[in-house]
Amino acid sequence: MSSEEVQLKLLRLLEQDPTRSQRTLARELGISVGSTNHALRALLARGWVKAQNFTRSDNKRGYLYKLTPTGVSEKARLAYHFLQRKRAEHVALMTEIEQLRQEVQREERE
Repeated sequence: MSSEEVQLKLLRLLEQDPTRSQRTLARELGISVGSTNHALRALLARGWVKAQNFTRSDNKRGYLYKLTPTGVSEKARLAYHFLQRKRAEHVALMTEIEQLRQEVQREERE
């Protein structure tokens, strides 16, 4: 998974539930906790996400991750580029499928 795809998925998950732990995020992303931490720190450094400690929590290590207005804009931009990439992959795949179908039909006629 590319770093842009990780960033997009991470932004989407945090927008859905800003209280998710890094361990939960890692499990949902299918990557290690260390990689999740690295990606989350990059989002924080870019100003796309803001982190705050839970004020009324027994778990003082818990954070609330909120998307900033810039983060919301970047999520939309990443989603657009991801969609464009997937559309191009779909067209290429459909072309390959059609070529294979024609090849199989030729083989069956012979």
